[in-house]
Amino acid sequence: MKFSWRVLVLWTLPALVIGFFFWQGAFASSPADMTKNTASTRMTYGRFLEYLDADRVTSVDLYEGGRTAIVEAVDPELDNRVQRVRVDLPMSAPELISKLKTKGISFDAHPMRNDGAIWGLLGNLIFPILLITGLFFLFRRSSNLPGGPGQAMNFGKSKARFQMEAKTGVKFDDVAGIEEAKEELQEVVTFLKQPERFTAVGARIPKGVLLVGPPGTGKTLLAKAIAGEAGVPFFSISGSEFVEMFVGVGASRVRDLFKKAKDNAPCIIFIDEIDAVGRQRGAGIGGGNDEREQTLNQLLTEMDGFEGNTGIIIIAATNRPDVLDAALLRPGRFDRQVTVDAPDIKGRLEILQVHARNKKLDKSVSLEAIARRTPGFTGADLANLLNEAAILTARRRKEGMTLAEVDDAVDRVVAGMEGTPLVDSKSKRLIAYHEVGHALIGTLLKDHDPVQKVTLIPRGQAQGLTWFTPNEEQGLISRSQLKARITGALGGRAAEDVIFGHAEVTTGAGGDLQQLSGMARQMVTRFGMSDLGPLSLESQQGEVFLGRDWTTRSEYSEAIARRIDSQVREIVEQCYDLAKQLIRENRSVTDRLVDLLIEKETIDGEEFRQIVAEYTEVPEKQQYVPQL
Repeated sequence: MKFSWRVLVLWTLPALVIGFFFWQGAFASSPADMTKNTASTRMTYGRFLEYLDADRVTSVDLYEGGRTAIVEAVDPELDNRVQRVRVDLPMSAPELISKLKTKGISFDAHPMRNDGAIWGLLGNLIFPILLITGLFFLFRRSSNLPGGPGQAMNFGKSKARFQMEAKTGVKFDDVAGIEEAKEELQEVVTFLKQPERFTAVGARIPKGVLLVGPPGTGKTLLAKAIAGEAGVPFFSISGSEFVEMFVGVGASRVRDLFKKAKDNAPCIIFIDEIDAVGRQRGAGIGGGNDEREQTLNQLLTEMDGFEGNTGIIIIAATNRPDVLDAALLRPGRFDRQVTVDAPDIKGRLEILQVHARNKKLDKSVSLEAIARRTPGFTGADLANLLNEAAILTARRRKEGMTLAEVDDAVDRVVAGMEGTPLVDSKSKRLIAYHEVGHALIGTLLKDHDPVQKVTLIPRGQAQGLTWFTPNEEQGLISRSQLKARITGALGGRAAEDVIFGHAEVTTGAGGDLQQLSGMARQMVTRFGMSDLGPLSLESQQGEVFLGRDWTTRSEYSEAIARRIDSQVREIVEQCYDLAKQLIRENRSVTDRLVDLLIEKETIDGEEFRQIVAEYTEVPEKQQYVPQL
C-alpha cells in the first residue's frame, strides 16, 4: 500500500483538535499545586467553623487566593487523631482570618502559581502552529498532483519535455528503409555541429522540416535519431498539448516554449502530430475553434514573425498534410517537406535486418523472401511481424524462429487471428469453390498479380482467404491490370454462380463487390479509362474537411452522372462475364483444386500454379515470388 501524506494529514488534524480541547479542559479544571493541595476527605465550611469554635483545629493552609483550605483538625470520632481535610471557603469570609488569629491557630497563605496561564498560552500557540503546518503540507502535496491548486500558476507554461543532451537510444544507424529522408535530416545535424560549412557559402539551414507520411513509417523514429545524433538541447511536445478548453492558454504555452528554446539555442523543437494545432483557420461550420486558431497564430508568429527565432530548428510530423494551414507550410516556417513513405523491397530488407538483430533466426529463414512477401508494410508493421513470429516461436518452445512462424505471423498481421478450422460440410465446399475461383482467375489472367496462398483456415471475419502478391516495382497501373483485378475479385461470386446456380450465391462476396465497385468507379471518374474520355470528374481527396469540402459542388451534371453509372456497370458486367467464362472452361481443374483444398486446407501459390498448368497453359507473370 502506497504511503500518502495527504491521508495522514487529513486523519491527524481532527485528532489534534479533539486532543487539544481535552488537554485544555484537563488543565483548566486541575488545581495549581497538585502536590500540596490534596486531602483524603472533605469538610463543609459550617463544620469547619464548629471545629474552630471547639478549638479542634491545629493549622490551616490557604490556597487559590483563599478559596480552598487544607485543615488539620482533631476528630473526636477517630479517637482524637489528627486528620487533614479539604474545605472549600466562601468568597466573602473576611472574619475567618481574624478568628484564626484570635484562636492562635497557625495558618499560612500560599500564593497562586501561574502554571495554568503558561500552559494555556502554550496551548493557544501550539494548536494554531500544528494546524498551519498540517495545512501547509496538505497544500504542498496537492499542488504536485495533476489539476491541483498549485497547477494554476503553471497553467500557461509549456508541457514540452526538455533534454539538455537527448538520450533517446536511437541513432541514424537504427533507422533503415528511408534513406532519402535520412539524407535530408542528416544535413540538420551537420549544420548544428558544423554551421560554418554552410555559412561559408552563404547557405542557411531550413528553419523547419515537416515530416509527412502514413502512420508507422518512422517519422517519430527519425526525430529521435536526430535528437540522439545532434547533441544539442531537445524539446519534444505533441500538438494536442497546446490546446486547452480555455482560450489563450495554448498561445501562452507556445510563447513559453519558444522562450525556453531561445534561452537554450541552438536547439531542436519536435512537434508530433502538428495537425492537432495547425489545421486550417476558419474551416468549420458555424465558426472556427478560437483556442486552436489563437494557438496557431502564436505558433506562426514565433516560427517566422517580426523577431524571428535564430538558432531554433523545428521538426514536425503529421499524416494529414492536406488539412494544415497554408501559412504554416510556406517557406520560412517549414522550408522542407520530407515525405516518409512506405519502404520498397530494399528498404523492407534493411528494416528487417535492423529488427532481426536481437532475434534468433533459423538458418532456413530468408529475410529477402520475407521482404518480398510483405509489400506495402511499413516499418512498424515489419517490427510487429518479427515480434509476432518471436512470440509464436516461444509459444511453440522452439530455439529459433523458422519459416513456419514467419508465415503464420504474416497471416496474423494481414488477416487477423487464426480461427477454428471448418468441418466438412456444404458450407466448407462452397467456401472452397469461392476461394479457388479467386485464385484460378488470378492465375489464368496475365495482368493479374501472382497467387501467394489459398486457405480455408478462418482468420478474423473471413472464413477463407486468397493472397496475391502485387508487383510493387511497377508504380503505375494499366487499364488491363485494373480490369484483371476486378475480374479476379469477381472470381469467387462467378464460381458460386457457375457451380451452385444463381439462386445459391451467398453474401461471401460482399467485401469483394465493395472493393471492385470502387476500382471501376475510379477508372471512369479519375483515370479517364472509359467511353467518357480522358476526363477527371472527381477530385482525389480523402476525408471531408468541414468548411472546405462540405459545400463543394458536384463537378458534373446529372446526365454525366447517369453515364458514369452506366460505364461503371458496363465494366463490372464485362469482367463478371469473363470470370464466369473462365470458370466454365476450366471446370475440371476447379473441381480438383477444391478437393485438394478441402483435404489440405492450405495450398501455396507454386503448387497451385503447377496443378493449373497440367490442364491449361499458365501465362507468364510479371513477377514470381519466392515462397517462405
